[in-house]
Formats: sequence, structure tokens, C-alpha cells
Amino acid sequence: MSRVKRALVSVSDKTGLPEFAKGLSELGIEILSTGGTATLLEKSGVPVVGVSEVTKFPEMLDGRVKTLHPAIHGGLLAMREKPEHMEAIKKHGIEPIDLVVVNLYPFESTVAKPGVKLEDAIENIDIGGPSMIRSAAKNNSAVAVVVDPAQYGTILTELRENDCKLSEDTRKRLALEAFRATARYDSAIASYLGKEFSGELLPKNLTLSFEKLNDLRYGENPHQKAAFYKDLSDQTPLSVAAAEKMHGKEISYCNVLDLDAALAIVSDFEKPTAAVIKHTNPSGVASAATIAEAFRTAYNADSLSAFGCVVGLNRQVDLETAKEISSHFVEAVIAPGYDPDAEKLLEEKKSIRLLRTNMPIKRENGRMFMAKVKGGLLLQTDPYAELDRTKLKPVTKRVPTPEEVDAMIFGVKVCRHIKSNTILLVKGERTVGVGAGQMSRVDATTIAGMKAGAEAKGSILISDAFFPFRDGVDAAAKVGVSAIVQPGGSVRDDEAISAADEHGISMVFSGLRLFKH
Repeated sequence: MSRVKRALVSVSDKTGLPEFAKGLSELGIEILSTGGTATLLEKSGVPVVGVSEVTKFPEMLDGRVKTLHPAIHGGLLAMREKPEHMEAIKKHGIEPIDLVVVNLYPFESTVAKPGVKLEDAIENIDIGGPSMIRSAAKNNSAVAVVVDPAQYGTILTELRENDCKLSEDTRKRLALEAFRATARYDSAIASYLGKEFSGELLPKNLTLSFEKLNDLRYGENPHQKAAFYKDLSDQTPLSVAAAEKMHGKEISYCNVLDLDAALAIVSDFEKPTAAVIKHTNPSGVASAATIAEAFRTAYNADSLSAFGCVVGLNRQVDLETAKEISSHFVEAVIAPGYDPDAEKLLEEKKSIRLLRTNMPIKRENGRMFMAKVKGGLLLQTDPYAELDRTKLKPVTKRVPTPEEVDAMIFGVKVCRHIKSNTILLVKGERTVGVGAGQMSRVDATTIAGMKAGAEAKGSILISDAFFPFRDGVDAAAKVGVSAIVQPGGSVRDDEAISAADEHGISMVFSGLRLFKH
């Protein structure tokens, strides 16, 4: 384990750098630097050797070429334990570099800006930085590489306490973090340019990058380990990963899934809307004049199932809503924000998790959906498709009323978020019965009717797929459904239509299948 005698420092994010560099200099470590980093360090009173003095070559091409030189990479890549390597660099007047402190041009934050120009994105693709990081990380048996300002304190402490030496474990840990940093960087560039150059949504090679937010107590069950990661390629600020946790117990694996489901549903509605979620499916959804009324209605749609639920609200939580929530056992709530008195009231419940998005909750298009399977990954575009009421096709003798069509529009927006097979019963802008995740559409219809009880009479039925036989329509008639909207497309559509006519039910084909697996 050799001493750190020489460090190369070149960073975009200069957070904490002057203090770190001063600490290195006080330990007698020589500092090489470039451009703006060198200027900052000189102004901070830190002795600096310009990289141009080492390479005997000026920075050129507007700074595109600075460190891409054998005098730099020879000093990074020379294996100290190989005499022939050390003789080679000595012959060419190259001195070893023992520590590299580099972070990269802000490509990700640049392309996240609205209306960013392609040329600005291109100029924020770092070339020299990743090259130095990879050289140093490859030669981690002798060279340490620091890519994150958060590492400065621990590195400086170890150097001070260990005679300017960094342990093998430290160098390996830093190298791993460095390779992860360059992998993330290249992933962001490939993703952005794939869309810019070819408009591809489903690329030939898919690179993904995720950053751990936190470990979880366990997964779906106590014997499973779990962690929550943020998708670094997804710049949307409206997500559970980006939401601020304000209060309550640690968020669990199941909480995250249910919060995501709740947020997805209420994002589809402009009116004040509440979604009450159990095991990723809604037990109730409602839109109303106020968010308090929406929550009350959604909760009461199936109050038995709602015990221990997760709640999504697309409006600020006021005191009235907080009083309603606090009167029930609710696991977690996600909303744009909370009035101070509402927050104070809810925080009296020590276990409830409160999250706020700190921004309006509304629909964002373009989201991609993925599912991991053994040995592969499924990727698809956003399943959202607006239901155009002008394209609804009545196929029965009785045509739906305008009020029934309004209910169909509401129901379809909810139905797309429920696990298949799905039968959903609604009245106006509220759900009254949810039949979710069934292998049989008849069973789903029966369960939805059972959940709705007396409310099933006169309700509107939304089916996520066509009826393969007339038995589903017969089951709907049995519970009192007045109108049905379904995609159509079965070879037995005529049988389903005839059954609806026999029962005096209005049936409409939407042409929109809503499978969710």
C-alpha cells in the first residue's frame, strides 16, 4: 500500500472542493488540475500544477482536449508492481498519479431542462472525464478514484490517519462506485440520443440505470430482502420515488406498490379524486366537488376492504379531509400537499405514512412500463388511451343515456388500473363494485355485484375485455346492471348482444381493451 503523492483534480460539480484540496495539499500531496477547477483552487490558495505543464501541450478545441495524453494516462495506468511499466514511464518522463478526483459534465441535468437544444446536450458529453475515471478504476491496485463530493470527508480522514495511504478495500470500493458512475452516464447518453437520433421507444439495446434510495425492512414478506431504487432515466418529478416523506413509519415494499397505483389512478382525473388501494387494486375511486367528499365516497365504496388501505388524492389535503382519513386505519397517503392544520392532525397518528409530491398531480404522457421475467424484460409504451365518446358504438336496441355515457368514461379511466380479469361497476363518478384479478369474467362480474350489493341495481358495467360467452352478460343482468361498455371483438359478440337485448341492457363497444397483468 503506497502513499498518495500526486492527485489529479478536474470536476464539474465543485461542491466542497476547495476544502478537500486544501486538506490534500496540507498533507504534501501535489495537485494537478485543469481549466476552471485549477482557477478555483488557485483563488482558494491551493498550489496547483496545470495539466498543460505536464503534457507540454495546451488545452484545445474549446476544452474538448485537455487530459487525453500519455503523460496523464501513463501515470494512471502504470502497474507499480511491474518493473517494465515503471521503467517505461520513467523513460518517457511520466510520473505516477495516485489519486483522481473527477466528476462529469452535467449531461443528465442538461437534457432534463425543458426545450434543451441537441447541441447543448452534445457539448455536455464528457470524454476526458470518463477516460480518467476508467483508467484510475482499472488500476485500483495502486490508484484511488473519487467521483462524488460526498466521499471527500471520509477519504481525507483516512489519508490523515493512515500516513497518506488508502487501504485496498477503500480503493476497491471507490473503483466500483466509479464504474457505476460511468455506466450510469453512458446509459443516460445512449437513452437520450436514441430518442433524438431515431425516435426509438423500444431500442435494440436497452440500458437501465437505477440508484438505491433506501433499503426496506423486508419485501412482500418478512423472509424477503428488498430495497427501493430510483430510475435515473426517468426525469419525471411526479412519482413515489420523488415524493417527500413527511411523517410516519418506514415505507414498506407493499406501500410503494400501492402508493404508485394510487398516484397513477388519481393522475388521470381533473376533478378532485380519491383512490383507495388494497394490494394494488382500488377498493374504491370517486370524483366529487371537494377532495373530502371524494375520499369519503371512495372509502365507503367498500369500507370492509378499505381497512389498512393506501390513499391517493389529487388535491391538497384540508382539515375536513384529514378528519375523514384520521377516523379510519389508513397505512399511507400521497397527495400534492397538506394544509398545516391537516398535517398536524394526521401526525397524531404515529404510524401513518404521509407523502407529498410538492407539485400538482396530473397526467403525464410518455411513461414506459416494464416487467422483469426470468432471463428477460418486457417493455411497453404507456397503456393510456383516451376514450373518445364520439367513437363509442351502441350495439343493442337500447342506446345509453348521456348520463350513462358519462359514467362509462369515468369507469374506463378507473378500469385500466385494475388487474385483469376486471369487471367494474360504477354510478356517476364513483365505483360501487370491483371484481378484480379473476380467472373467469363471470366470477369477476359476480364478485363486483356482491361488492356493490344494492348499489349494483342501475349501475354501469365496464369490462376490461370482451365477453367470450353470453354468461357474463347474464350475470350482469342478475345483479341489476343497466348498461355495459366493453371492447367487443369476440367471435360470439352476437350472443352477448342478444343477451343484453333480452335483459333490456344497453351495450356499447369501445374498441379499447384494458388488460392489466
